[in-house]
Amino acid sequence: MKSYRRIRRLVVAGAALTALAVVAACGGSNSTGSSSGGQAAGSPEAVDAALKAGGTITYWSWTPSAEAQVAAFEKQYPNVTVNYVNAGTGNDHYTKLQNAIKAGSGAPDVAQIEYQALPQFALPGSLVDLNQYGFSQYESAYTPSTWAAVHAGGGLYGLPQDSGPMALFYNKEVFDKYGIAVPKTWDEYVAAARKLHAANPKAYITNDSGDAGFTTSMIWQAGGTPFKTDGKNVTINLQDDGSKKWTGTWNQLVEGGLVSNIPGWTDEWFKALGDGTIATLPTGAWMPGVMEASVKAGAGKWRVTPMPTYDGQPATAENGGSTQSVLKQSANPALAAAFVRWLNHDEGVKPFLASGGFPATTKDLKDPAFVDKPSAYFGGQKVNQVLTDAAGHVVKGWSYLPYELYANSIYGDTVGKSYQSKSDLNTGLQAWQDALVAYGNQQGFQVNG
Repeated sequence: MKSYRRIRRLVVAGAALTALAVVAACGGSNSTGSSSGGQAAGSPEAVDAALKAGGTITYWSWTPSAEAQVAAFEKQYPNVTVNYVNAGTGNDHYTKLQNAIKAGSGAPDVAQIEYQALPQFALPGSLVDLNQYGFSQYESAYTPSTWAAVHAGGGLYGLPQDSGPMALFYNKEVFDKYGIAVPKTWDEYVAAARKLHAANPKAYITNDSGDAGFTTSMIWQAGGTPFKTDGKNVTINLQDDGSKKWTGTWNQLVEGGLVSNIPGWTDEWFKALGDGTIATLPTGAWMPGVMEASVKAGAGKWRVTPMPTYDGQPATAENGGSTQSVLKQSANPALAAAFVRWLNHDEGVKPFLASGGFPATTKDLKDPAFVDKPSAYFGGQKVNQVLTDAAGHVVKGWSYLPYELYANSIYGDTVGKSYQSKSDLNTGLQAWQDALVAYGNQQGFQVNG
């Protein structure tokens, strides 16, 4: 499931085109959700009618479960053909999608889009608002954080597929060897980092070479709300209380040389997770599948516990996750919407879970068969008990920038420099903020920062 976590970066030119389109959409009239073929706005009845009538749609996705889901859907609805295309991940996927939108043709009927990227495609009017199909009635079926993530500017642009509530994955073997207690607060986590590195200078509490998605999730967990959008008006404050709270902890690790600079998702990283060089990972609930598949040397050594907090009270953030959206170019948006509903509200959830996905659906998060399943990899621990509990403690109020993908693409040139020099992260966050304010104003937003 590593594709759910990797930061996916648009090239700057593509992001700029999207940002300009967002501004144009904010300043103009709202689209109705009609297809480019001139179909009338939909209705709840239109979705069932489209399924009955059948047809052909195209679906772009990168998820491991996509092929199995398409096969199951076509078996249940043999009068519908779904042409599945793996258009790549990250830059490849979003660039192809943006190019098709710009060209006015070639876009799929349904596309996988990460929560962080959704505003950049929704706000310009490139996606169909699913409120017209009555999908708002499904709110109670999903966790509040993921339900909020599929909204932008008052519209509903997907049904949540997965979620990534954060927890602390830790190497019990390493902790036992050095007599380290499992940290419940971030102060205890810093103390554990010092104790571990003093005992073994080759071992680190975690790795962090500078990652935009990790940074924003950690600020989120600390209660920060650095990005706010209201139409054209954008506020950026990466020096807010939550941001300062996080840097107050993380600076101690970065400046003290207590975190490994091994980049994530590399062969060296997987090896370090298996041999004890990296002792913990504060990350999303999709991580078990990654470790089972790619860190076989860690089998039996690792456990999961709630995220450390600042005051001892349960609090976490989302880290990763995506949805499927219907493109305005679709010639049959009602059928495309029916497919989205099936994927994430009906039978399509089953093959997704079978592939190792972590659900956003409250029903599955409460299912004893899922929650109480022991994991041999994690020493028999019922890890989903910890992870599903985390889903209920995601801090509310978070939102992404309407040009979040561009923001991620310049993170390394701003905050990344603080990591490289092992210096104050606040300086890097301020540089990131200044660059984002300047960029947003250049694109026609009214940005305060």
